[in-house]
Amino acid sequence: MGELFKYDVLVIGSGPAGESAAISAAKNGKQVGIVESRAMVGGNCAHKGTIPSKALRHAVKQIIRFNNNSLFRQLGEVRKLSFPQVLASASEVIPKQVEMHTNHYSRNRIHVHIGLARFEDEHTVKVANQDGGTETITAEKFIITTGSRPYRPADVDFNHPRVYDSDTILEMSHTPNTLVIYGAGVIGCEYASIFAGLGVKVDLINSRDRLLSFLDDEISDALSYHLRDTGVMVRHNEEYSEVKADASGVTLHLKSGKRLRADALLWCNGRSGNTESLNLEAVGLGANHRGQIEVNEHYQTANENIFAAGDVIGWPSLASASFDQGRAAAKAVLGMPERYEADAPTGIYTLPEISSIGQTERELTAAKIPYEVGRAFFKHTARGQISGEDVGMLKLLFHVDTNEILGIHCFGAEASEIVHIGQAILKQTGEANDIHYFATTTFNYPTMAEAYRQAALNGLNRVKRMYR
Repeated sequence: MGELFKYDVLVIGSGPAGESAAISAAKNGKQVGIVESRAMVGGNCAHKGTIPSKALRHAVKQIIRFNNNSLFRQLGEVRKLSFPQVLASASEVIPKQVEMHTNHYSRNRIHVHIGLARFEDEHTVKVANQDGGTETITAEKFIITTGSRPYRPADVDFNHPRVYDSDTILEMSHTPNTLVIYGAGVIGCEYASIFAGLGVKVDLINSRDRLLSFLDDEISDALSYHLRDTGVMVRHNEEYSEVKADASGVTLHLKSGKRLRADALLWCNGRSGNTESLNLEAVGLGANHRGQIEVNEHYQTANENIFAAGDVIGWPSLASASFDQGRAAAKAVLGMPERYEADAPTGIYTLPEISSIGQTERELTAAKIPYEVGRAFFKHTARGQISGEDVGMLKLLFHVDTNEILGIHCFGAEASEIVHIGQAILKQTGEANDIHYFATTTFNYPTMAEAYRQAALNGLNRVKRMYR
């Protein structure tokens, strides 16, 4: 018989949602334990998802900047690095993340259990350790934050050495000359940028009629243009019928009759919640066809003692949102319901990157809201010209009558940072949310942030022309 542990709150999963839930509960005086199936904490975010892929992107971006800079070109020919070389450099950040997250648990006296958790009843979990032992844990409340993994259809052989998903691609030990990416969501577009930046010929297969249709149309069009400009072949309205892999490559058969041949296939078509090993039936719960758990507005499941947050509950499946959801779930466990409003900015780490918050032009038009547009192109900013980051723009949507900012959309260098300036004003109420704030505020010069002033003046000039 294994060891017996007892907690007020047990969190299952140590990704962003799990960590924030555990620390929030601990800081409110609860005895908290956390279970992680991997040998190290951090969840998929630190080991397979957000952190390694963004570190990989950063390394590729540095290579591109070096090769495009006339000053560095004087030092010699264009540098080409293999995918394993770049991956090795990017992976250096993971131990730093693990150490940081481990210290968070230690400082807050949260006991970390390494193993696979399985419900026995609504107050008991058994954890199968990696050494073959077991631990029995009882708790008053549970928070499930087990995250997600790449969706794998049964008719695709992911055991083949030339077939990858967004987790296993981080173990690729060679550099393909050609790559087919099936799935043009956020992850697919990000990896298309990364591999194109390494000089790989990429086919990006999209089942819809445009890329990332939740974005503002102008931003989506810009992404499509720049992917194609780097050599990515984007194919819309396509679905696979069969995948055939052999010793020399992979052939993707499409329902349209096309056959695409490449050195490797990267499957990026959706994600599934990590719930299959939890034995949810023992606590009267179930998961949908994508392994996701249904919760109410306070992240409580159909079992009043069990809560869930993060990717395992589905949309929006962002690390940033998961942090807030985990904290809100912990507050609900403590009897202090705090609904997290999932109006987080979108951050897409393509090359160049994209970030937005608020409504799009299409949404405002459908709602018949009178709005105007203010734009600032990075090529017209001094900072963009100095740094060479002159691709992209900042776009502000605002109400013609009230001057209220309705949407912020950014495409280009540091977009995911720049958007937060506008977010701070967008979140204000009443007269505090006014595009004149940006037109009358002094920004450091030269900076990328100065684009807000340019965009505001551009939009206000449009309004003046309209009514004069």
